[in-house]
Amino acid sequence: MATKENDQIIRENNCETKMGLPYVLEASTSIFVTGSISNKCCGELVLGKVCHSALVNRTLENPLFKDISAATIIAKSIQTWNNCLALIDSPSSFA
Repeated sequence: MATKENDQIIRENNCETKMGLPYVLEASTSIFVTGSISNKCCGELVLGKVCHSALVNRTLENPLFKDISAATIIAKSIQTWNNCLALIDSPSSFA
């Protein structure tokens, strides 16, 4: 997906305001570095799959990330999303 399309999706869905900056940074660190994410951040993340995908795709289009495998990052992104869904769906997640 082209940058212009991602930017439009992000703008139309208010993606940059749905999730607080600390959670955006934690989710990005999870996807691009650590693989771990807190329950509280997961609660914020699962507010929007469209936003999650558009933000990851826009990040991948940044020249700073040109040496990173897009397939690996997308796989990590999906894994983070699925882990968060499972965590949020679990009745004991926030006990």
